[in-house]
Amino acid sequence: MTSTVTQPQTSQPQVVEVSTPRVHNLHHVEVFTPKPNESLDFFTRVLGLHETHREGQSVYLRGAGEWARYSTILTEAAQPGLGHMAWQVAEPDQVEGWARRFRDKGVEHKLEAGGSRFAQGDTLSFTGPFGHRTELFYDFERYEPEAASKLLSQPVRFPTPGIGARRLDHLNITARNVDEARDWYTDVLGFKLREAARTPDGDIGVWMSVTSQVHDLAIMRDGSGERGRLHHIAYYLDTPETLLRAADTFVEEGTPIDAGPGKHGLTQAFFIYVFEPGGNRVELFSGGYPIHGPDWQPIIWDGANIEKAIVWYGGQLPDTFFTVAT
Repeated sequence: MTSTVTQPQTSQPQVVEVSTPRVHNLHHVEVFTPKPNESLDFFTRVLGLHETHREGQSVYLRGAGEWARYSTILTEAAQPGLGHMAWQVAEPDQVEGWARRFRDKGVEHKLEAGGSRFAQGDTLSFTGPFGHRTELFYDFERYEPEAASKLLSQPVRFPTPGIGARRLDHLNITARNVDEARDWYTDVLGFKLREAARTPDGDIGVWMSVTSQVHDLAIMRDGSGERGRLHHIAYYLDTPETLLRAADTFVEEGTPIDAGPGKHGLTQAFFIYVFEPGGNRVELFSGGYPIHGPDWQPIIWDGANIEKAIVWYGGQLPDTFFTVAT
């Protein structure tokens, strides 16, 4: 008697199409300044960014550690504040994917062909629910240095003018209702909540990201009633020691220090905040921590923990830190 072994039938692997578009990373910010010459001097000579282009009332700047033509746009305007923030999407076809998603969700938007923005491909622009102008795109022009670094993973030979800010790290915006803003950026744009400062009346601040950084975007409560305000933009420094040197530079330059040097419990950031000549708050940032797992559980600071969340050490933040935005 013989037995027959029946092999299990194998089906062809299913191809799962990922149709949901994804925001990939922060690319640049546009900052309005009523003092364009003074602001440009601060961002280049003091912070150490490099000018790469001029167009109309705008100057385009990049850090020594950045691959794109620019990460910061300074634009002359009557008042300081945020012109727009711009995010790169994950795939070339996702610009149109976002346009379809916005149509489905009733988000007003404008889709423009590549070339409508300097060194930037097809661009989807819209205004968020609290007034912040935003752009999404995929293609951008890379910076081509005159003297490339022999260290191939570094875009240029590392120059060290001023403080030597390496790259744009994140930005912090304000909203009248942080809970609503948190949910909108989560549900519509796919941001992930990493940390929050929470009270019985709701979140007073949230720290969110689309990358492995602990935050690409922070949102703080704004009781002013104004829309589209900017709390600060932040640039990354290699080490906390570099941040201490920056503090010396600011004192030498007469740059108004808003807070720090110190360390936040939230995000574990070493920080110093200053006001650039145009009136916008700028943070220099070092430290932080990466998030690699997809199952990250947000860190919630509440009750007696909130004080240490805001300042782990380094002195209290001034009251104006929670009220002044541009």
